[in-house]
Amino acid sequence: MPKQDERTRWNARYSAGSHTGLAPDHLLVTAYDEFLRSERPGHALDLAGGAGRHSLWLAERGWSVKLVDVSDVAVRLADGRARGLSGGMITTENLDLSRLPDLGQDQFDLILVFYFLERKLFPALIRALKSRGFLIYRTYTVEQRRLVGGPSNPRYLLQPNELRQAFQDLEILRYGESITDQATAELVARKGGTILSS
Repeated sequence: MPKQDERTRWNARYSAGSHTGLAPDHLLVTAYDEFLRSERPGHALDLAGGAGRHSLWLAERGWSVKLVDVSDVAVRLADGRARGLSGGMITTENLDLSRLPDLGQDQFDLILVFYFLERKLFPALIRALKSRGFLIYRTYTVEQRRLVGGPSNPRYLLQPNELRQAFQDLEILRYGESITDQATAELVARKGGTILSS
């Protein structure tokens, strides 16, 4: 069962209508166009997937997506949005990801992580990818503390190059850190193959 404080906090946000938009993050759209458009839709994991904006986008393109989130309110929203989908499908699970030790072995063709950071899950993400599976990851860096809004707790903020180093055993297809209205690091990587330097 999810930790009550974290679950309560996110349930309140989703109940108030926060984080419920349907537009996918630009990184998912551009990475999909560049690296995944020619791939056959398979099984995806949307980690801390909230109300399902990325799961829905993938399912509409034929993917079978498992969405996991700490908020039962978000999971119910995602379930409701998934009704009537044609093509792919979405399954959901309400879990406290900070207490999840493992995500399975060779389970997913694609894993998405957006604006969620649980460092102890980094090795589990790699194990859960199938050979030639993709990881798309974007979240806040420590530079976010200089901006208005977003998290300030170091637990939820990446250090410079931390995300790249955490997944250096994958083939890094794209990596960048930027500061605009948010300070984020973004990574697109693939399991297997030759490690690329950039």
